[in-house]
Amino acid sequence: MELDWSVLQRLCETPGIAGHETRVAEVVRAALEPVVDELRVDAMGNLIGIRRGRLARRVLLAAHMDEIGFLVRHIDDNGFLRLQPVGGFDARVLVAQRVHVWTRSGEPLLGALQLATKPIHLLTTEERKAPALEDLYVDLGLPAEEVRSRVEIGDMVTLARDFVRLGPTVLSKALDDRVGVFVMLEALRHLERHEAEIVAVATVQEEVGLRGAQTAGFGLEPDVAIALDVTIAGDVPGIEAHDRITRLGAGVAIKVFDSSHIPSRPLIEHVREIAARHGIRYQLEVLPRGGTDAGALQRARAGVPAVTLSIPTRHVHTVNEMAHVEDIAAAVDLLRRYLAEAHERTYQPYSW
Repeated sequence: MELDWSVLQRLCETPGIAGHETRVAEVVRAALEPVVDELRVDAMGNLIGIRRGRLARRVLLAAHMDEIGFLVRHIDDNGFLRLQPVGGFDARVLVAQRVHVWTRSGEPLLGALQLATKPIHLLTTEERKAPALEDLYVDLGLPAEEVRSRVEIGDMVTLARDFVRLGPTVLSKALDDRVGVFVMLEALRHLERHEAEIVAVATVQEEVGLRGAQTAGFGLEPDVAIALDVTIAGDVPGIEAHDRITRLGAGVAIKVFDSSHIPSRPLIEHVREIAARHGIRYQLEVLPRGGTDAGALQRARAGVPAVTLSIPTRHVHTVNEMAHVEDIAAAVDLLRRYLAEAHERTYQPYSW
């Protein structure tokens, strides 16, 4: 099974924060259209691809298009920009990064994300402190008049970083969750047979409260739902063994718990059986804090059996998110094999 890594690169390098997913949606549309029978967009901006099956049973796949980023909140008299975070950032990883400010003309301006403080040479010990997001500003290196003529309040700001391969891993901003979108696209591309109807949704606004998934779940009324997202791979210095969640290179993660949902146990067991039957490496995941689109899908209407298949990722919510190609391939393989037999079970919570 050969995966098209150029698609993942385009997904990761295309900007699109919550509420501003238009550019990345076009990349998804181009890859999704050839593998579905119908393609449409709902009022929220979710991109919905429907692949018809022989049976009425409906399986919904969800992977979010939006990345974390910023909006321009203020332009001061000197042309420096203050930002509104859109999604969860740790200010410690942002100082001295480069960003793109996406103006209404469509052309990005490159800027430096800096800390509003004196240089370290001039700071006293008492003045040194951990950075906060409100202390950051963007320096575009342009005269104030030009900044005000080209930038306006509400313009999207994303971190500027390329997608690269490092041995058996990929490194990029926005693997959360462009890699989940990639897994969904590649599973559909490699799927040979299925009986259930498959509804593949590239969702919007996940990073600000699972908003796209909530409307998609209510509007599409699935019989079962699978979210595709990243999870923490904590196999790095500074994290104790009991806090590592998953390890890079140990296989796709099958979620057992996170703070947004408790997955369907019968569905978890079905997915595990498929993995064991086909020799697909997997690890079980308990994530104490954080959630996925499955949290919204599970509670749609009268309830939906749901689970998340996760791609272990180091350095989540930084510009250096890292995933292992074998874990990504395992996620694609497990999802496509599940879809081939998704019609065979109903996932009742009790056997009586």
